[in-house]
Amino acid sequence: MTTTLRVIIDQMIAPTPGGIGRYAEELARELIATAPAGCNVVGVVSASPESDYAEIHRRLPGLTGLYKSALARRELSAAWQHGFTRLPGQGMLHSTSLLAPLTRHDRLNRGDQIAVTLHDTVPWTHPETLTPHGVSWHKAMAKRAQRYADAVVVPTHAVAEQLAEFVDFGDRIRVIGGAVSPRLRLPNDADTRAAELSLPERYILAVGTLEPRKGLARLIQAMNLVPDLSLLVAGPDGWGGVNVADLAGEAGLPAHRVRILGYLDDEDLALALQRAAVFVYPSLAEGFGLPVLEAMAMGTPVIHTDVPAVVEVTAGASVVVPLYDEPTFVERLAHEIDRVSSDRSLSDRLSVIGRDRSRAFSWRTSAEKVWQLHADL
Repeated sequence: MTTTLRVIIDQMIAPTPGGIGRYAEELARELIATAPAGCNVVGVVSASPESDYAEIHRRLPGLTGLYKSALARRELSAAWQHGFTRLPGQGMLHSTSLLAPLTRHDRLNRGDQIAVTLHDTVPWTHPETLTPHGVSWHKAMAKRAQRYADAVVVPTHAVAEQLAEFVDFGDRIRVIGGAVSPRLRLPNDADTRAAELSLPERYILAVGTLEPRKGLARLIQAMNLVPDLSLLVAGPDGWGGVNVADLAGEAGLPAHRVRILGYLDDEDLALALQRAAVFVYPSLAEGFGLPVLEAMAMGTPVIHTDVPAVVEVTAGASVVVPLYDEPTFVERLAHEIDRVSSDRSLSDRLSVIGRDRSRAFSWRTSAEKVWQLHADL
């Protein structure tokens, strides 16, 4: 008899997959690789073009099948928010987000079980960084999860503790973190590619968007106090009508001091990380902080804020800038950037302990924990 784990991986083919799309892909790949004897993995997605389905099969070899909803993503999201449209079949269902058919089910007699993933508490702590619809949808789905989910996966103990302030899931919380993708590796023609990307000899690297929660505006302000380095940002330009050039101009910086790299594939990101003098992550709220782990895996010294989840992930292998005393934050951030980038022994030490810390996380371990979670249920 074959046991099937149905995994909702719709974020992989979302218009903007983001961190959850990456999480869904990496976890699903390892769930396939670590499936116990007699078990297989079926993907679940919303109605999409055939090219999207083919891309999923290409990126997830070994996927037994793909359940394709008749509803497009927006309609499926609304249907599940209101408790409509169940999936066919029975047994184990694992969602890599809150997008799931959270309804009454029979776990004891039929073996039906539903586990969902809640990546952070941003809808409660920083709702201004999401659309009003996004906030209401996440809160509504969290309430449905509170009522119907058999388990709720979060990436860190920090998220588990913070989430308890807003939604009580009792003993159903499971902490299963992410990891660095094995595809994050340097290109064969590293020097040539670095020249094509116009990477300076020494620079600061940041990753993210200009949404206020990511703190990039304050990092740009800090560049005035770090005169010898340029800032490169891996991510899209613009948020809420503001772009990097606007922020650099407001900070009094010449255009060449701050540059957007745009979206980088895995090899280009690995290259940009590995050649950076410092990686800076000035975020105000995170559930895990994967970019920090990626930077450490590439041997790059890391500076970040004291957001609890990121502090938990780095565990002393980085330099932490507390968020207290807002008026002095930019100055304190600049001081640490200057200190790390100019102190070779400190930089080398952070490189070594950062690599060691990054090895504590693996997608294989995460996948094995998911299989064990469903076995326990």
